[in-house]
Amino acid sequence: MQKLLALIFISITVLSACNQSKQKANTDTLQSGTIYISVDESFKPVIEQQIKVFNSSYPDAHIIASYKSEADCFRDLQKDSTRMIIVARGLKEDEADAYKKKLDYIPRENVVAFDAVAVIVNINAKDSLYTIQQLKDILTGKNNIPAIMDGNNATSTVRFLQDSILKGESFGKNVVAVEGSKAVIEAIEKNINAIGFVGLSWVGNSDESAQLEQLKKIKLAMLECKNCEEKDVYAKPSQATIMYGQYSLARPLFYILKEYIEGLGTGFKILCQVKGATYI
Repeated sequence: MQKLLALIFISITVLSACNQSKQKANTDTLQSGTIYISVDESFKPVIEQQIKVFNSSYPDAHIIASYKSEADCFRDLQKDSTRMIIVARGLKEDEADAYKKKLDYIPRENVVAFDAVAVIVNINAKDSLYTIQQLKDILTGKNNIPAIMDGNNATSTVRFLQDSILKGESFGKNVVAVEGSKAVIEAIEKNINAIGFVGLSWVGNSDESAQLEQLKKIKLAMLECKNCEEKDVYAKPSQATIMYGQYSLARPLFYILKEYIEGLGTGFKILCQVKGATYI
């Protein structure tokens, strides 16, 4: 009888600990509390803006964001301290299975907006119209002009270009990795012959004075239109060309959220979906 009571006590203790671990990170509400999130660095300008909007409405909410490479964001998601990441892809099947085993549930995920990889060139560059084949020739080194991007293997921009343009081929020796999106912009400002790749939110906000100043030194290249009936039509990255599927390098922006019970992470992702607009 004592052994039976002991087993029952152990079972209750284990179940209680499991329930506490599921709810431990969710002691906040939709509008209050503290949450640590990791964000793909290429989305930093737009997410910073959304955090300011959220904080102005809910001063008791504290969203502490770290901006880093896509690979580092996914590594952070494995930590108990990071409850939410914002990246350019969803969970792979094996990743979802691993979280199911570890947490007893799969983190919620969905597309929160659509973004684009903007192609930028110096304001005095001769060429600012490109086909996808021309970009591929540059990225593989067939056309040996400097191609500058935010890292060489762990960022969403690099992965997206590999998947959407290279399709299995390798980058050429002319591809240059720098530290972050700001460094890409600065490099293009100084090099009339180079081409750069950054998230659109770094260069596409006409309401941001710093970005307007940048556009005195760089310009957005136009790419062959993806869904245009006419031939030889080129599209610049914008909300409209992303929405209508005309810009060739558009990409989804995902949130991935570890919340067993709806908390501050849920509140923030709702705002991003509603107030942040469908297209960045």
